[in-house]
Amino acid sequence: MAKLFYSLLLLVTLASFTVSDDSIYKSIPYKSFARGEKLEYKISFGIFNIGEAEMLIDNKFYKVNHRDCYKVDIYGKTTGMVDWVANVNDHWGAYVDSSALVPHISYRKIREGGYKKDEVVRFDHRVNLIEAKVKNKKTGEFKEPKVYVAPKEVRDMLAGYLYLRTIDFSSMAKGDIFRISGFFEDAFYELDIKYRGKDKIKTKAGKFKAIKLEPIMPNNELFDGEDSILAWISDDENKVPLKVQAKMFIGNVGVELKSYENVKNPLNLVK
Repeated sequence: MAKLFYSLLLLVTLASFTVSDDSIYKSIPYKSFARGEKLEYKISFGIFNIGEAEMLIDNKFYKVNHRDCYKVDIYGKTTGMVDWVANVNDHWGAYVDSSALVPHISYRKIREGGYKKDEVVRFDHRVNLIEAKVKNKKTGEFKEPKVYVAPKEVRDMLAGYLYLRTIDFSSMAKGDIFRISGFFEDAFYELDIKYRGKDKIKTKAGKFKAIKLEPIMPNNELFDGEDSILAWISDDENKVPLKVQAKMFIGNVGVELKSYENVKNPLNLVK
C-alpha cells in the first residue's frame, strides 16, 4: 500500500510541475574533504580499548538520481576480550550529493550480539519524501516500506556529518548554538550544538589545534547530565573529527583519531 501511495504521489507531483535541480539542491561551498579520505579511530571504555572504527569516502563519484554523489561508509566493531562478550560489527553508509550534501540513499547493516538489522532509506528531495525499508530477519526479503513526508534538505547521520564539516566557526562566539536537522530510526530530529571555543587536543594521531563542541542532549537514561558529550574537530579547513568524550551512567566512553589518510588540506598540528 505504501509503495502504491508513493508511486501515485510521485507521478502526480511530477506531472503537475517541472522544477530545475538548481532550485531543489542548494549548493554548499566547501573545501573540507574529498574522495579517498580515510580516518581511523579507537574506541575506549574507561582505560580499556574496546573497539575501532573507520570512516571512508570512496575514491570515485557515484551517480544516484542523475547526481554525482560521495559514497561514505563507517565501519565499527568491538575488539579484544569485549568481542567475546558483546560482539559488534556495524556498517553504516550513504550516497551523499556532492553539491548539496544531502543523502539520496542511506543504509545500515547492524550486527550487535544476537541483534541484526538491515535497512535502506531512499530520499526523494524533488517531492520531499523518504522511503525506509527493513529486511525481514526470517525471509531475508525487505518488508513493506514506510513512507514519510520530509522537510526540505533533510539529512541522515552521514550527510549531517559532512555538513558539520562545512560550517564556518570563525564568526561564532563562545556559547553560540547552531542546529542540525535530520532523519534517523523513523523519526526526525533537531540537534542543538554549542560552540565551546578553541582548544588543543592530544590524540593517537598527534596533537592538534581544535574546535570544541558540545551537543546539547535532552534528559535521558543513557548520558549523565550536562556536558555529557564533548567533541573536538580540527581547527583548519578539514574540520576532521578528532575526539569524542561521553559521560554515561555506566562509565566514560571515548572515541579518538589514531590515523588519517588523504585529507584534503594540511592538518593544524601543534608543534
